[in-house]
This record gives sequence, structure tokens and C-alpha cells, in this order.
Amino acid sequence: MLVLSAACAAGALVLTACGGGGSGESADGAVTLKLVAADYGDKASNSSTVYWEDVAERFEAAHPKIKIDVQVVNWNDIDAQVKTMIQSGNLPDVLQTGGYADKVADDLLYKAEDVLSPATRDNLIDSFAEAGEVDGVQYGIPFVSSARALFYNKKLFADAGITEAPKSWADVRSAAERIKKKNPDVVPYALPLGPEEAQGESLIWELGNGGGYTGADGTYTLDSEANVETFEWLRDNLVKPGLTYSSPAATDRKTAFADFAAGKAGMLNGHPSLIQMSKDGDVDYGVAPIPGKDGALDSTLGVADWVMAFKDRGHQEEIKTFLDFAYSKENTLKFDEMYNLMPVTQDTLSEMTSSGKHKDLEPFFELLPKASFYPLGDTTWDAVSAEIKKSGGTAVGDDPAKVLGDLQKKAEQALANQ
Repeated sequence: MLVLSAACAAGALVLTACGGGGSGESADGAVTLKLVAADYGDKASNSSTVYWEDVAERFEAAHPKIKIDVQVVNWNDIDAQVKTMIQSGNLPDVLQTGGYADKVADDLLYKAEDVLSPATRDNLIDSFAEAGEVDGVQYGIPFVSSARALFYNKKLFADAGITEAPKSWADVRSAAERIKKKNPDVVPYALPLGPEEAQGESLIWELGNGGGYTGADGTYTLDSEANVETFEWLRDNLVKPGLTYSSPAATDRKTAFADFAAGKAGMLNGHPSLIQMSKDGDVDYGVAPIPGKDGALDSTLGVADWVMAFKDRGHQEEIKTFLDFAYSKENTLKFDEMYNLMPVTQDTLSEMTSSGKHKDLEPFFELLPKASFYPLGDTTWDAVSAEIKKSGGTAVGDDPAKVLGDLQKKAEQALANQ
């Protein structure tokens, strides 16, 4: 879903119809900043449009010479939309999405120190600020953080006689078989390997087998023996026996989350936004560490989404003024609480851990310090991630080695072309 101003119809043509290059300065001297942001909501009432339009309205009231043009884009579409914007020269001033490094490679971004005041920079949690660096220079500004854990439906588990959360892959299969036998209309394990977030679900499973996207030297290892073995296990133990969706490669996370929140899925890997969805659906859920091949992992996939500022239209001071406002505790706390996400700023973290209002997040706060991350600082990662989103899920088909081998070749080609 692409949410734009009422003057513009949704669709690809709006990208050129609603602006382009230019200074963004009106006749009265006001500057308009173009903000493009990903949508974290699952329905209109909690769309990120609501959040950003509120931030923009309050900011404009305090800074009448700076206007904010808000464009919120569905996660499924934002990579392609941003690519079109860049190719057409219709760049935003501020972008909030999942990756930044490819924009650094193309020399499109301001350094973080150029668009954040010292106070705002110092307020960022160090580990996340460092994750925004390329070659020791910070360009990516962390926006929210998250971690992954196993969610399971306590009622479905009890009905199937399962007394504890699975710890190993064998436990996952056993629990899934028992759930299917007792409740054949339920998806025992919701495995979303569609284009929304195939790169996340894939890495979670690979970590459980000692694999991952890169080796110790930082080079890509997409087709490693451990990764191929992981997808062979998924194919043979969950997909072929009918213990998950019939086509995981065509199933997005949004579908899996909605099924779990409706009581139609037994278990899945989820992040904190699933907490409120489960409560809204009156699902009695449990949270446990990610099962690994031989036992529960003491680490997990950690994720940070990012803000970045583009140099193209030259609005450095206006961007700094806006970002300092957007990163105030009032705003960051509101967004984190709206979507049950975890903070990236010191003051909001302190508020959330001391208020007593976020008991549900405690398992995730415990997991995050030990989390593994995507290779965010690699300037080819966004391109490689996009390829994994497109075809990575098909690795649970007939020939995992071929799918992962093709992805490895594309990763190596991306490195050669940079």
C-alpha cells in the first residue's frame, strides 16, 4: 500500500507527479522536506502514516518555514519504490527504511554528524550507532530495533498434549505433527519465506545450524554447507510433510502474523509487534528462545531499521532541525509503544525499562545484546538482500543447493560491480 497526499493517486506514476529534483523552496521561502517512510501497521488505523503526519503537524507548528511532505510505503514495495526514485532523480530528503549501505556506495547520503546535533547523536545507543557505520563513518541513523523469538499458541499446544516450548528442530517437527493431528485446520508452523522478509526468516534458521550470510572474514557464504543443510531440513521435515504453508516462498510475514493472531497457527518466529496483535486476537501466547538444530539458541536475529538523509536537494540544516525533533523522547517513545518495538536511544530505553509498562518486552530486551545482525555495513547488502527476498524462499523446494548457489553468484557479482 502506498499512502500519499490526497492530491496524488496511488501508483508508480505518483513518484514523478508529486515532485522531483528542485530545491523544494516555495515563493514565501518555506522549504519542503520530502519524507519517505516504511509502513509498520497492519491496517489503516495503525498505519505509520498516522504517526508521521502527527509528527509533521507538530513540527510545522513549531517551524513554519519548514514543511514535511509525508509518503508512507508498504514494506513489500519500498525497496522498488526507492530505487525508482533514485533512478529518476526524485530523491527524498529523509528516508526511513531497512538498509542504507548501498546509498553510501553511491555517495547519496549525508554523514550522520552532518544532520544530527551532538546531543541527538550522543543519545543513540552505541551499538546501534556503530551498526550504522561504513568504513568507520556513520551514515545510517538507527530508528527502531527488534529481536526475534519463538511465539507459540499455548492453547493449541495444550490441546495437542505439548507441555513446553520446542528447543530443537526435532522438537519443532514433533510439536507441529501433534498440532496437525489434533487441529488439522491449523497451520502448525507458520513459515513466511515470501518477499516481505525472506532474508530474516532464512537467517534465523541458518543461525540455528551454525550458518549465516557471511563467514568470519566477512565474505558472503550464502551457499555454505550449513545453509544448504538448513533448507534441506526445512524442505524434508516441515514443507513436504504439510506442516507449514503449501508455498512458503509465496507467504509473507504479514500473513503468518495475522494467522497466529487469529489462532490459526501453532508457532512461528516473531518480533515484539506480534505481542499486541496476539492480545487483540485473544490468543494466549508464549515466547521462548529460537530453537536450533541441537537446542535452543542463546542468541537471535537482531534487526535495526534506519533513517538516512540525502544530499541531493541540499537541505542539510532543515533536515537536522527535523531529525532533532523526530528523535526527541516524546516521538521515539510513541512510535516504539505503538508497534511494540525496542528503542535505539538512551532516554527512551531508560523510560521503557523503568516504567513497568513493558513486561512483555523483557524476553526481547534479554536477547538483543546477544543478537546477530545482517551485514549492514557491506555496501552490497541491500542488493543482496533484495535478491534473497525475491528468490530465497524457493530454497525449500526441490534443490536448495541450486537456489543458494545462484544467490551466492549474485552476491559475488554485486561485489565485483561495486
